[in-house]
Amino acid sequence: MLFSKKLKKENLITESNESTINEWIENEPEVEGQLAIDVYQTDKKIIIKSTIAGAKPEDLKISLHNDLLSIKGTRKTSEEVLEDSYLYRECYWGSFSRSIILPSEVDNKVVEAELENGVLTITLHKSQPGQIKVKSKD
Repeated sequence: MLFSKKLKKENLITESNESTINEWIENEPEVEGQLAIDVYQTDKKIIIKSTIAGAKPEDLKISLHNDLLSIKGTRKTSEEVLEDSYLYRECYWGSFSRSIILPSEVDNKVVEAELENGVLTITLHKSQPGQIKVKSKD
């Protein structure tokens, strides 16, 4: 959510039956953020990249089930800032998740995940379709 200016109660126009914008925002349940990703492929791999500044490897949970890859985690800030102190608030802090349906089968035993300089890179190796040899029975 983007706030570019502090709202003052005297600047809000409300009717007696309606709640103020501040009350509406304060009563809104905590929403989980959606992770922005880049996904591309080569002949043998599918690569997923995402910027996750503020997250540590122990804050992330990555799972693969059939053709669905799920990334869940939390971004934490070490600073405690009062809501009234913000002039702009564009960075998301808190829990996030993203699920991706993969375009092809992958080998779930060969998955690499690295977090370097705030960029998560997940490398999945595509499965080669198995060939079944047909025997002749006389």
